[in-house]
Amino acid sequence: MAQPVDTMMAQDASDLPRSYSTAERPNEGILFFGNVLPLRLQWLLRLPFHTDRIAPEFLKRINDNPTIAAADPVKLMQKAMSGQPTLQIKEVLPRLKEGGAFVKFSHDASASPSEVEAALKAYLKEKQIRPWWNPFQRIRAALVRGRPWVEDLYRLPSARLKAEFLPSDPGEQAAELSQEQLYSFFRPYGKLADIIAQPADSKIVPRFAYLDFADARRAIMAKNCMHGYKVLEEEGGGKAGTIFRLTYERKAKPHWIRDWFFNHPRIVIPALAVLITSITVAIFDPVRTFFIKAHITRQFHLTDNKIYKWFKAQATDILVKMRHRDDDDAGMEAIWDDRKDLIEQIQTWLLESVNTFIIVQGPRGSGKRDLVVDQALKHKRYKVIIDCKPIQEARGDSATINAAAAQVGYKPVFSWMNSISGMIDMAAQGATGVKTGFSETLDSQLTKIWNNTATALKQIALDGRKKDDKDAHLGDDEWLEAHPERLPTVVIDNFLHKSQEGSIVYDKIAEWAAGLITANVAHVIILTNDVSYSKSLSKALPNRVFREISLSDCSLETAKRFVITHLDAEDDDLPVNPAEKHLPPSQRRKDLHELDDVLPLLGGRLTDVAFLANRLKSGETPSKAVREIVRQSASEILKMYIMGSDEARRWTPEQAWHLIRTLAAKETLRYNEILLADTYKSGGEKVLQALEQAELISIVSVNGRPHSIRPGKPVYLPAFRLLHEDRVLRSRLDLALLNESIKLENASIEKYEAELRNLAELPKQPAELAPRVKWLLGKVEASQAKVEGYESESNTLKKVLVNEY
Repeated sequence: MAQPVDTMMAQDASDLPRSYSTAERPNEGILFFGNVLPLRLQWLLRLPFHTDRIAPEFLKRINDNPTIAAADPVKLMQKAMSGQPTLQIKEVLPRLKEGGAFVKFSHDASASPSEVEAALKAYLKEKQIRPWWNPFQRIRAALVRGRPWVEDLYRLPSARLKAEFLPSDPGEQAAELSQEQLYSFFRPYGKLADIIAQPADSKIVPRFAYLDFADARRAIMAKNCMHGYKVLEEEGGGKAGTIFRLTYERKAKPHWIRDWFFNHPRIVIPALAVLITSITVAIFDPVRTFFIKAHITRQFHLTDNKIYKWFKAQATDILVKMRHRDDDDAGMEAIWDDRKDLIEQIQTWLLESVNTFIIVQGPRGSGKRDLVVDQALKHKRYKVIIDCKPIQEARGDSATINAAAAQVGYKPVFSWMNSISGMIDMAAQGATGVKTGFSETLDSQLTKIWNNTATALKQIALDGRKKDDKDAHLGDDEWLEAHPERLPTVVIDNFLHKSQEGSIVYDKIAEWAAGLITANVAHVIILTNDVSYSKSLSKALPNRVFREISLSDCSLETAKRFVITHLDAEDDDLPVNPAEKHLPPSQRRKDLHELDDVLPLLGGRLTDVAFLANRLKSGETPSKAVREIVRQSASEILKMYIMGSDEARRWTPEQAWHLIRTLAAKETLRYNEILLADTYKSGGEKVLQALEQAELISIVSVNGRPHSIRPGKPVYLPAFRLLHEDRVLRSRLDLALLNESIKLENASIEKYEAELRNLAELPKQPAELAPRVKWLLGKVEASQAKVEGYESESNTLKKVLVNEY
C-alpha cells in the first residue's frame, strides 16, 4: 500500500537527491507526473524563505480536498494499478517550478516499469483527469528513463530544450545524433515544433541541438524523463554511448513587429505619422476649439464677470469723487462726429447681409482700429481681433506659430515639437529616400490654427439656435445666411504690415478670411495701411467685390475741435483768476489762437494731433509744441532713414536724402521724374516702394499707376524743410550725392573709352564708324563736363564742412 504522501516528501533542500535512476535498485522505477501543480506558482521561488517547504503543505491541502483530490499522483497510481497490490510508492518529490512531481515506486518481479507506465497512461487517457487550475490540459505521466537532476536553482521552464551530447566515460568521444534520431527519442513526450542542429562549422563543444516543443509542459516532461539518458550504440550513440544533458533554453523572441517596422520604413513611418496625427486631432483639437471659443466669448475674463461688474459699478462714484477725470480718449468725440457716417456704414453692412468683406484702408495713425473696434463694433458681443504685426515680425517658425496661436487663444501649442519632428523627418528621409510626413511645415501649422478658429466661430454663431424657432427646419448654412446678425466679426489688423512679396502669413490669412466669407461663418473686416491690398486679396477672392472705406487725415477744423475738447476734458491744477474759474481751460488760455497758424504744419494725422493736445495740456504753447514735434520728427527721420547702418534697409542714405531735399522744395513730386535721377537709375521702383512701406513717403496712384510722391505724414514736410535748412547736414549729404554722381559719370567715361579703344584697334577705319566715334566722343565730353561741375560744387560744400559746425 502507498504510504502517506506528506511523510515521504523531501523536507529540505539538503534532502534533494542529486539524481534518480531506475538502476539504483532492482524492481524500482520513477514516474514523472506533469500538470500536477500550476506553473503560476513560480513567483514563490523569489521569496526569501525556502520554497520547497511550501510544496508539501500545498499538496497536502489539495489532497485533503475531495473535489480536487483526483489530481493526487499517489491516488492516480493506486487506481491505475488496482489489479497489482504488490506496487508500493516509496517517495513523492514535488517540483514546484515545473508544475509536476516525481514518484518513486517499487514492484515485484511479475511486472516491469514499462507495464506500470502503460497502465497509468491508459488510465489517464480514459479518465481525462484535469486539474481545476488548468481545465484545458489533462494530467500526464511518463517513465523516467534517464537520471534527472533535481535542483532548486531559479531556472524556469521554457518550450525550448538544449540537448548536449556527452560521452559516457571521460576521454571517450560522444556521437552527435541526427534530427531523425532526436525526433524518435523526444516525439513521444509531445509535439515538436522544430529541431535545430548545431552548425557544422561551429567550434563549440560539447555538441548540441535545440528542441523546440509546441508547449512548455511537454518540454518539462521530456527534460525530466530523458535527462541523463544513455543512448546505446545500437540506438546511434556510438561505441561508448552518448548521454543527453538537457537544459531549458530561453528562446529568443522573434520581434517580428519590430523587425517589420525597421525593414519597411517607407510604409511604417508615414503610417505612424498618420496615426500620431489622428490621435492628436482626436484629443487636442476639441480642447483647442474650446479655448478659442473661450477667448472669443471672454468666458473666463474677470472684467466680464457679473460679480466684478457689480463691484465696479458700486465703486465708480466713490472713485470719481476721489480723483480727477483721466481719460486718454478725451476729445475723440470730435473725431467720431466727423466720421459718424463711416461708423454707421460699417454697422449697416454687418446687419444687412452675409458675405460681408470690409476693407478699411488708411495711413498709419489715422485711427482705423479705434474707428472699427471701439466705435463700429462697440456693442458687438462676439468679435476676435487678429493683429498681423506680431505674427509677421516673429523670428522663426516656432515664434510665428506661437504668435498666431496667441491672437486667437489657440492652446495647447507644441511649437517646439516642430523642430524635433523636422530632425526626425530629415533622418528618416535620408534612410528611406522619401518624405515621411512627420514634420509639419509652417503652412500646415497655420492652417491648423485658422481651421480650428473657423470651427469655433461657427459653433459660436450656432449657439443661439433653438429647436423651437420658426426656422428650426433650416440647415446650419441656411440658418446662418438667414441670420447675419448672429455671425461673429473677425477684425484683421495691420494687414500687409511690412509686407513682403509671397509672405506665407498674409497668404494664409487671406485664404482663411475668404473661407469664412464663403462659408457664411463670420463677418471679416481688414485694416491695412497698404494701398495695394487688392493685389493680395484678389488671389483669395478673385470674384468678390470688396466693401471699401478709405480713411484720410482729419480736416483742420476737426483737428482743432479735438485739441480743444481734449483740453476741456479735465481741469488743470494751475492757479487761475477767480473771475475766469467758471470758464473751461480752453477759454482761459490766451495762446490757442496760434492753433490756426500751426495746425497746417502738423496736418490732420490723428496720432500727431493727439500728441499736440498732450503737450498743450502740459503747459506748452501751440507754437512751441509744434516746433518740438517737428524737431522730433526731423530727428526720427535722420535716425531711421539716413544715419546708422541698418542692414535691413533697402535704400541708401543718398536715395533717401534726394527725396527729402526735393520734397522740401516742392510738396509734390512726379513719380517718373524721381526715377530719372542718377541715384535711382538702378532699381529705383523697388527703392521707392521700400521707402513707402517705411512711411518716409506716400505714393499716390491714379488709374492704377503711380502718379506722384508726397511726404509720408503731413508733419514730415516741415521736418524735411528743417533738415534742409541745416547747412552742415545739407552740405554733407549733398557731397555724398555728388560723389555718387561723379562715380557714375566716371564709370560711363570708362565704358565709352573702352569702346573707342576697341574701335581704334581695328586694322582699317571704315567710314561707317565715323558717326559712332563722334557720338562716343560727345558722350565723353558731356560726362567730363558734368564731372568738372560736380567737383566744383563739391569744393564749395567742403568749405562749408570745414568752416562750420
